[in-house]
Amino acid sequence: MGESAMRATIAVLMLTGRGVNNVTSFIVFCILDMLDIILCIMYKVVDFVVEAEWKPCYCSSPKEVIMSSGKIIVSEHGKSKIVRLSSRKLQLEDVSETLYRRPSLVAEMMRSTVMGSCEEVRKMENVGSTVTINSTIIEMLQEKRGGEESEPVARWSDCDCNTCTSWASSSCKESLFVRSQGPNEADNKAKEDVLFIHGFISSSAFWSETLFPSFSNAAKSRYRLIAVDLLGFGRSPKPAGSLYTLSEHIDMIERSVIDAYKVKSFHIVAHSLGCILALAIAVKYPDAVKSLTLLAPPYFPVPKGEIGGQFVMRRVAPRRVWPLITFGASIVCWYEHISRTACFLICKNHRLWECIIKLITGNRVRTYLVDVFFCHTHNAAWHTLHNIIYGSAGKMDSYLDAVREQLTCEVTVFHGRDDVLLPVECSYSIRSKIPRAHVKVIEKKDHITLVVGRQKAFARELEEIWTKSSR
Repeated sequence: MGESAMRATIAVLMLTGRGVNNVTSFIVFCILDMLDIILCIMYKVVDFVVEAEWKPCYCSSPKEVIMSSGKIIVSEHGKSKIVRLSSRKLQLEDVSETLYRRPSLVAEMMRSTVMGSCEEVRKMENVGSTVTINSTIIEMLQEKRGGEESEPVARWSDCDCNTCTSWASSSCKESLFVRSQGPNEADNKAKEDVLFIHGFISSSAFWSETLFPSFSNAAKSRYRLIAVDLLGFGRSPKPAGSLYTLSEHIDMIERSVIDAYKVKSFHIVAHSLGCILALAIAVKYPDAVKSLTLLAPPYFPVPKGEIGGQFVMRRVAPRRVWPLITFGASIVCWYEHISRTACFLICKNHRLWECIIKLITGNRVRTYLVDVFFCHTHNAAWHTLHNIIYGSAGKMDSYLDAVREQLTCEVTVFHGRDDVLLPVECSYSIRSKIPRAHVKVIEKKDHITLVVGRQKAFARELEEIWTKSSR
C-alpha cells in the first residue's frame, strides 16, 4: 500500500471514528439529560422526607437556590451576581450563569413537560442593569446569615465521618486546613514563603505527599512550604450555605495563610483550577509575589461575542463519550443531580472504597490521590467548578494583563504534552498574554503525572526558579 493510500485510509478511519463518537455521544447524553431530570425529582422527595425541607436546585429556580444560601441574586450589566453581607457592608460577587443555564434540547423539553416552564430563569437573564439595594434586602440577608450557623454540617447524602467533619469544631470553622513545613519564626535562618494551591477535587496532600519530601535539605531549611486545603475540600470547612465564589476562596486563603502566618512576600505554585486563584492573589498582592509557577492553567481565550462561562464549559466539557476524561468532565459539569449521585456513591462511602483498595493492593500502594478525591461535598465541588473555572472566564484576560503590566516577578508555566483535559494550548495562550512567561512542556505527561511520578525533577526545577527570583 502506497503512502498516499495509507494517508487516505487513516483519514477515513479518523472521520469514521469522529462520526461514531458524535452519534454515540448524542444518544448517551440524551439519556443522561432525562436521567438528571428524574434524579432531580427523586432528590427533592428524599430531601423533603429526610430533612423536612424542600431543597431547591438550579433546574427550576436559580434565584431560589441562591437565596436559600443566605444571598440575593441580582443582575448587573447583563451578568449575574449575588449580594453578600459582610459585617454591615454589602458586596457584589460573581456567580456563574453556567450554574443555571446549561443548554440542552432534551433537558429543556423534559423540564417544560415535567417541571413546568423555565420562564423565571429567562426573566432573570433579561433583568435590567439597574439594581436598588435597600434596607429590606439587608434585613433579609441578616436574617439568613443568622440562620446559616444552624444548618447541619453534612446533608444526608454527604459523609459525616470524623475526617470529613473535623472542621466543624469552633476553632476550625473560620480557617482552612494548612500543612506547613520548613523554618518557623523562632529560626534565625533566612527564610522565604511558598504558597501551594491545589486543583479541583484535590487537597494539600497533592503537594505534601509528592513535592515536600523531594526538596533538597538546603531548600527545606530556607523555604517555608505552605499548602492549603481549599474551601470545601480535604479537611477544610465545607459550609452548606456557601456558594464557593472566587472572593470566598480568596478571603479564606488570606485569613488562613497570609494573615495567620504573617506572610510578607512569597512564591506561588498552583495546579489547574488553583491557577485562577493564584492569579487573583498575585493581582491583589503585586509587590509581594516573588515568583508565579502555574501548572496546567485552565485558560481559554474567549472569542469576541461569546459568553465566557459557556464558551469555556464547552471546551472543557464538550459532551463527548471519548476520551473518557472528557466524558467524566462532561458529567460533572453538565449534570447537577447525576454528579450528586456520583458524590453520594463515592464520597459518602469512602471508607468502604478505601478498604476495597487496600485489599486489592495488599496495602502496598500509597493511595493519597484516592484519599483526597473522597474529601469533598457535592455542594462544594459543584459551585467551585462553575464559579471559579467558568465564572472567572471573563476575568482571566484582566488578570493576565495585570501580571504582565504590574508584576515584575518570574512567571513559569508547566504543561503535560498528553494533557487531554486542559490541552497544552492553554499554556501557549498564557505566553501570548505574558511574553516573558517561560512555558515548559513536559513530554509524555498528562494533567496529574505532570507532578506525580516526576516530583524529584519538578522539585529541582522549582528550587531553580525560587533561587533565580530571589537574586
